[in-house]
Amino acid sequence: MHMLQFTVPPLPYFISCGYTNNGINIKHVSRRNIRVFDLLVVQKGCLFIGEEEREYEVKEGSALILKPDSYHYGMKGCQELTSYYWLHFQTAGNWSAGDTMPPLPRMDWNEENLPEQYYNMKTFQIQLPQFVKVLQRVKMEVVLQQLVQLNQSAHLTGSKWKQQVLFQDVIEQLSASNEVDSSTPSAACAEQAAAYLRKHYREEITAQAMGESMNFHPVYIARCMQKEYGCSPMEYLLQYRIEQAKLMLLQTDRTIARIAEEVGFNQAAYFTSCFSKFEGISPRKYRQRFSHG
Repeated sequence: MHMLQFTVPPLPYFISCGYTNNGINIKHVSRRNIRVFDLLVVQKGCLFIGEEEREYEVKEGSALILKPDSYHYGMKGCQELTSYYWLHFQTAGNWSAGDTMPPLPRMDWNEENLPEQYYNMKTFQIQLPQFVKVLQRVKMEVVLQQLVQLNQSAHLTGSKWKQQVLFQDVIEQLSASNEVDSSTPSAACAEQAAAYLRKHYREEITAQAMGESMNFHPVYIARCMQKEYGCSPMEYLLQYRIEQAKLMLLQTDRTIARIAEEVGFNQAAYFTSCFSKFEGISPRKYRQRFSHG
């Protein structure tokens, strides 16, 4: 497997991102020495991309990192409607690429010079697969969607900081996707549950109905979600509904009550209460803050 290895600190940093839909016969753009890493994560369809002598078919659920100092090009047009996230990042530190990488160095502590080692940060390496099937596809897409959503308030300092934090999550997920042993039954169950919740978030969802659909006991699903996502299924659902509401607040002029209904809340007052709890301000003030940012 072709790997990218980064020496940190400094950490790779986020630059920009977006979401693109390619129609049939549309080729990926050809570019040379773009000076940034270009991460592509395909949500639907397939991208046919070459980089120097290597050729890739980036199918849905897969990720490809194009290097900043290489020539990459569209091998052929998309054969179906293809949707994908793109993300540009860079590093101020050293990086290298190769089919094999040396094992990561082990940190050995010497008690005699412990104070010096303790107070002086040593660099280390993180390894990312250049081309990989994302281990937890839904989890990755949630983070990428949040990153793209924050573009609309990118002029605010707080949004830029949030994007950097979310980008570190993307890097961590890519690194984990290279660890085959991490693909556990627990992760698969959590991923399936998250996909179910995202598909049906506008509807009234019960733990029993989700369990019957997935052929898993609701308690087992909850345990897997807690382990993999750090929250219960209903907490995940609530967070996802709030994220969808934020998009509608910024992109439409629909009323608060209408938005609440469209993202699965039965009562506008309860929606406002939940939104305020998560964001620290009401939906109305959230919309105003962006409009007058």
